[in-house]
Amino acid sequence: MTTEAGDAVQPEQRRAVIQQAVVRELARFEREFTIDGEVVRGPGSTAVAIREHAGADGTGHVDLGYVLHLGSAELPVLWDCAAGLGTTEAEKLDSAVRMWAATTAATVVELLDHRGRYGDHLALPQLPGWHAVQGPATVFGFHSEQLSDWLGAHQLLPALAAELAPELTDPGLNGVKLFLGGRAGDEVAEVRVNGEVAHRASRALGALDWPRGERFCWARLFVVLTAAGGPLAAVRAVEAPAAAPAQPVTAPGATVRRGPGGWWRGLRAGR
Repeated sequence: MTTEAGDAVQPEQRRAVIQQAVVRELARFEREFTIDGEVVRGPGSTAVAIREHAGADGTGHVDLGYVLHLGSAELPVLWDCAAGLGTTEAEKLDSAVRMWAATTAATVVELLDHRGRYGDHLALPQLPGWHAVQGPATVFGFHSEQLSDWLGAHQLLPALAAELAPELTDPGLNGVKLFLGGRAGDEVAEVRVNGEVAHRASRALGALDWPRGERFCWARLFVVLTAAGGPLAAVRAVEAPAAAPAQPVTAPGATVRRGPGGWWRGLRAGR
């Protein structure tokens, strides 16, 4: 479905564009999702929920929740928002879903797979008691090489751990989104924990020495933190309850990388 530039997309059309894009993008991760009313159902008890983006800047934004156990409060919903680019509202929404899938969904799928195909596994001394799954970073904008190279040379979680730890609001499972970039004098650094802005961690991210160029460039990535002895076994059972759990891939203090550059370089906007 397409619309002319400037035409408003009705709520039901907006939902249809988002849902169709979710189905398409998650198929890239070998997940079959189907549209069922207002949700998109996946394997086992998983689903993707959609809610209206709050605020006046909702155009081209999506709020998506990766549901681990539909119909139960046993496991939290991993919410994230994303914005897309395009000349029409439908194009922007489709782009936003692709951005979400390349970062957030990839991280959640890796949490479920635990095979190192879609993200890195971290066991950091700076975050004792937590197992981290960090998905690919998406870098987009002008002259993105500098920011890409900086991300490849730096680990953000250890640098943010002291400020992030007190803002992990769920005792067992937390979704963390990192967004940084802009240009010199007009920059943004935001950390969200379970969909809410984590102010202390955001200030710590803004204080890091990532490159600020003369033209706009941004990066976003997603991390899932599960508590030791917490819900990891239950999470890994949501797609295929009868499957035997595999041992998690962990590398204390370092990422598990596949090839030169690692996962931060894995996917970019316009993939």
